[in-house]
This record gives sequence, structure tokens and C-alpha cells, in this order.
Amino acid sequence: MAALARWCVRHRLMAVLLWLLAFGGVTAAAAVTGSAYSNDYEAPGTESGRATQLLQEGFPGLGGDSDTVVWHTASGTVRASDVEQTMTATLDKIADLPGVATVTSPYEGQGAGRISADGHTAYATVTFDQQAEDVGTSEAQAVVDTAKSAETDGLEVELGGSAIALTESSGGHTAEIVGVAVAAVVLFLAFGSLAASLLPIGTALIGVGTAYMGVELLGHAMTVADFAPMLGMLVGLGVGIDYALFIVTRHRRGLKRGLPVDEAAANAVATTGRAVVFAGATVCIALLGMLILRLNFLNGVAVAASLTVVLTVAASVTLLPALLSFIGMRALSRRERRRLAERGPEPELPTGLAARWSAFVERHPKLLGGIAVLVIAVLALPTFSLRLGTSDQGNDPQHSTTRQAYDRLAEGFGPGVNGPLTLVTKVDRAADRLALDNLDVTLRGTEGVASVSAVTYDTSGETAYLTVVPDSAPQSQHTSDLVDRLRTEVLPRAEAGTSLDVQVGGVTASYDDFAQVIIGKLPLFVGAVIALGCLLLLLAFRSIGIPVKAALMNIAAVAAAFGVVVAVFQWGWGSELLGLGRAGPIEPFLPVIMVSVLFGLSMDYQVFLVSRMYEEWLEYGDNRRAVRVGLAETSRVINSAAVIMISVFLAFVLSGDRVIAMFGIALAAAVAIDAFVLRTLLVPALMHMLGGANWWLPRWLDRRLPRISIEPPECRAAHERPAAVTDAEVADVLAEEQQEDVRDVAG
Repeated sequence: MAALARWCVRHRLMAVLLWLLAFGGVTAAAAVTGSAYSNDYEAPGTESGRATQLLQEGFPGLGGDSDTVVWHTASGTVRASDVEQTMTATLDKIADLPGVATVTSPYEGQGAGRISADGHTAYATVTFDQQAEDVGTSEAQAVVDTAKSAETDGLEVELGGSAIALTESSGGHTAEIVGVAVAAVVLFLAFGSLAASLLPIGTALIGVGTAYMGVELLGHAMTVADFAPMLGMLVGLGVGIDYALFIVTRHRRGLKRGLPVDEAAANAVATTGRAVVFAGATVCIALLGMLILRLNFLNGVAVAASLTVVLTVAASVTLLPALLSFIGMRALSRRERRRLAERGPEPELPTGLAARWSAFVERHPKLLGGIAVLVIAVLALPTFSLRLGTSDQGNDPQHSTTRQAYDRLAEGFGPGVNGPLTLVTKVDRAADRLALDNLDVTLRGTEGVASVSAVTYDTSGETAYLTVVPDSAPQSQHTSDLVDRLRTEVLPRAEAGTSLDVQVGGVTASYDDFAQVIIGKLPLFVGAVIALGCLLLLLAFRSIGIPVKAALMNIAAVAAAFGVVVAVFQWGWGSELLGLGRAGPIEPFLPVIMVSVLFGLSMDYQVFLVSRMYEEWLEYGDNRRAVRVGLAETSRVINSAAVIMISVFLAFVLSGDRVIAMFGIALAAAVAIDAFVLRTLLVPALMHMLGGANWWLPRWLDRRLPRISIEPPECRAAHERPAAVTDAEVADVLAEEQQEDVRDVAG
């Protein structure tokens, strides 16, 4: 790291130009190729996956995305001649638009049953040539504009469906702008230097921007979800600004000690930069743990997020030192530069709130530890009611056309029409046809079924399907219960004596199957991530207790964060107020992604806090001193970093995307809990109570483990005042109202 840092400082212009060239090259390549995101929730081997495959093989015409145009009249009926003429002409125009395969009108024979019983609501089905991820936004927008042009004072027109959702306006780049702006304010307050406060932001933006465009290119090589770039940006901005903050803080400390600018920059990367690389590696390991699940949908998310973290770390240890050498002494505020010129180099001692808090924790570890555990337990309670399931357009913001269409359909035709189930099977002989023809009677008498369509056969008569409309919403537990009832009770009885093997598909069935696959593999995934993280900490700190405590703390942070997510999104506490739509279940993939990201981020603070304690422990062998000094010296920068990360994460609630908002709130909650409850309260309290046992490692294991160093300790004389201070001298200093050195004064 030292050699790399010195090269970047000596060739600072070259380092900056290489990064700008990389950013420009990747951006140009992404602009030429375009994006190729795909939300493929199908898990291999599931029943819903087999149903989809059968349907595509037997009925290729059903392969395109189906969306709806819904119209409603408050007075009169949709059968009125003027309404019928207006909407028929509108639907004809939609049918002629590029990318539209067919339009099924309720005013034609095939559309029978698409007018509500009260006559106030009707809907048409618009089928595109391709699946939603392959439909161009311009094509979907043309459908929306054409349909909306039919609206009058007495006629409301709304649209729903996956392709239509592509046209919903999001927060644009408002989330990123707000997050970066708040981070800039916090950095300026922390440093007092405009130049120093802008460097972490600039470094993070270059790293994240390059990664964002790289993820677009990645979508052409593997399945990458459409929210992966935004997730990567969310994580990348948070960790990127934080990593740069730690390095700039170390650089400023070196300048105050009288080091030359280039030496201070190189020293910051050679010391704190190593901790940044180690912390970034733990985040990537946690993210890449998703590969264990062997789901294409999550593989792309894992690689995309890891790529973003790698590039932000690389920018922090290469681009940042070059920029620090450019700004020179302006990394310090004018006041700090003036003080340095007048008084010369001075040791930077932890004082103020950080020192007082460190001593307070040392005096009351049991009380404060108990309070921290209570807070975590209360926040984690909602996690026990976590329900994974379909989050559909009924959870969209109330003002959106997709939400309005969803609600109009539910009011006019029942909630189940928004998420019908599709039953598909192969047909081999006449007995199978007879059983299928009688199946609709059985299904209509099944609890939870609102209506059943007639059986439809393909041209060869070898494949058939029928549609079952539940009497409950797609995201309802009752609909999930119906899927189970069909699969375990109703259909096995109907298949008896035939060769039928009816597969249940549809939105709810797909999400339920996806959730079950994830839940089944979750213990293996969490165990692997925890084991790898503990192994890294074991190598770094040569202690059994440190990795075990870290694992427990990380699990506590994840549980508490999920409690907040459940309260906001599943229970609906403030979700409508925040513009996040109505309450609903949690996305099936969220636990896996969140465990990966949260586990990685929580390891960051553990590394930065404990590495300073470990350094003090190696030098003095005094646990109380090590914990006290480590907390006093790192708590301020950790809390500043946490405020920045929380601000960036919360800003993504403005993105307008429910999934990204879930990530933002969960990450913000986890970081707040981790920084302000766990790392600055519970962890030091536990370490004070455990004493020297914190650093215990069996001798036989110590001999066999390779030795690595996260952050090489600097000479104590370089950052402390030369003369040792005794307790008596400290009393004299306090009497004269001078600074107290928390290193030498017990709590």
C-alpha cells in the first residue's frame, strides 16, 4: 500500500487522468450498447417455473407482457354510446402502435366479462410483442399517452402492468443530489475546509459513476435486475464517502503533526488505506455470498454491487491521495493552518464529548450494555412477523396511474383480478380432456376462488390452460393459502386416474415459490457469510472473542433493521406519508440482499473501532486502556461517517421506487443502530466486562494462523505529547483548565 500511495502522489496528474479516462471510456461504451436489465424471479425447478415454461411452449402468443387500460365513469355507464365510441377508437389507435401485438376490448366477443356488474368500470388488455424488460420505454409511453388522450371530465382512464410501470416518473437524480448535499454539509462541519470536504465526495462520485456504467455493460453478459445499478449507487456512495473520510481524517492528522503534504497523504493510505481495503473486502465477501444461492437474479445483483464497492475502494486508495497532494495544506481549515504556523506541530488528543463518553462507558458498562440490548430487542420485535410475498402495483404511490388502475379493477371486479393464477398442463388422452372439462366446476366450489375461465387448448391439443381468479388480492396471505390448497388438495384429487399434471403459475405462485427457495437456502447463506467474516477478523485481530462479538452484533443490527422495515412497509407505519404506497409484504429477495449489504457495512465500523483498540492493546497490554482509547479516538469519525451514510441512504427514499426505498430505510436504520448503539455503546461495554478475555487465542492456533496487519501502528511519540503524564500531573492540568489526555486517565 505504501508503494502504491507514493506512486499516486508522485504521479498525481497521471492518476487523475487515468481515472477520468476510465470513467469516460466506460460511459461511452455504455451509451453505445445501452442497458439490458432483466427481472427474472423464476427459480429453477419450481412449479410456477414449470407452468411458465409449459405456457410459453404451447402458447407462444402469450409470451409478451400483458398490461391493462382501465376506464371508469362516475355517472352513467361505460356502455354509453359516447364512451364506447371514444374508447373503441382509442384502443384501435393503441393496437396500431409499435411494439403492441394485440388489444382485447370489452366491447368485442373475446372481451366479455371485462365490464363491471355496476357498469361503471371496464378494462382492455394490451399485449406487447415482448416481455416487460424488453419493451422500450418510448413504446410504453406511447400507449400511456394515447390512452390518456381519451380522458374527459366524466371519463377517467388509468393504465397498469409491468411495461406501463416503466413510464412512471421516479425521483430522477433527486435522491443522489440530496444525499451528496447533506454529506457535503457534514464533511464541511467536520473539517472546516471546503477543499477537504469536497474530496471524499468527488472520489466517491468518480468510483460510483464508473461502476454505474460498468453495471450497464454487465447486463449484457449476465442477468442483472433493473434495481441493481441504483442499489450499487446507494451502497457505493455510502461506503465511498466514508472510506474517503477515514483517509482524509488520517491525512489531516499527519499535517497537524508537521508532516509534509506528500508524506502525510502517502502515510494515510499506507495506514488507514489498508483498513479501507480490508473493510471493502468484507463487504464484497458478504455480497458475493449471494452466489451460494445459485439464483441468476441474485447473481447479477451480487456482482454489480461488489463491482461498485471494488471501484470505490480503488478510488479511495489511488485517486484520493493524488487529489490530496493537489490541494496541499488546504486540507486544513484556515484556522488550523494559522494555528500550525503560530504554534508548530501539536499532538491531536481526543477531547470533548468523545473523551467524556469513552470514560462514561468505562464506568457504567453493565448499565449501558443493558440499555443497548433493550433498544435492539424492541426494534427487532417486528421482525418476527416478517412475511415475504408479492409487492405489486397496489403498493405504488396513491397518485400513480398504476395504483389508480389497480384500485379501479379491485373495486369493479374484485381484488383477485389483479393477480390471477394460471393452471397449465399437458394433455395426452381423452380422459384427460374430460377431467379438465369438469375441473372448472370443482374449482368454482373451492374456498378462495372468485371465478374460473374456460379451458383453452393449443392448436395441437397437447397443452391446455385455464385462469383462476382468487377472491383476495395477489399480496394477500389468503391468495398464498389458495395456491397451497390447489397444489396439495384440489388438483391431486382431480388428477386421480388421469395422466394430468396440472402446474399452478401466476404472479403470487411465482413469488411464493421464489420466497420458499430463498428461505430454504438462507441458513446456509447466512452461515457462510458469518463464517467468512469471522475468519477475516480472526486473522486480523488474533482473537476468538472479537469475531464472535462481531457476528452477534451484525446479526443484531440486521434483526433491528428488518424490524424497522417491517413496521414501515408491512405494517404501513408512515408508508403512505412518505410516498411509498400502502402496506404490503416484503419482497422475497430483500432478506438475502439486505443480509449481505448490512453484514458487510457493519463489519466496517467493527474494523475501524477494534483496529485502534488492538493497536493500543499490543503496545500496553491493558484492556481498559485499549477500549477507552480506541473508543475515544474513533467514535467521532465513526459517528460522522454514520451521519453521512444515513443521509445518503435516507435520500434514496425520494427515488420513487419501493424496492430502493426499502433498501434505503433498512440500510439507514442498520447504520444508525450499528454506529450509535452497537459500536459506541454495546461493543465497548462488553469489552470492558470481558477484560483480557477479549484478546484470548489458543497458543496452538496462534502458531498456525498467518499474520496480517490491517493498520500498522504509528509510533506513539508521533501523536502524543513527549512527556508522560501522571495522575497527579493530570489533576494539576485540570486545575489550570487545560486539556485532559484520555489515554492516561482511567474512566
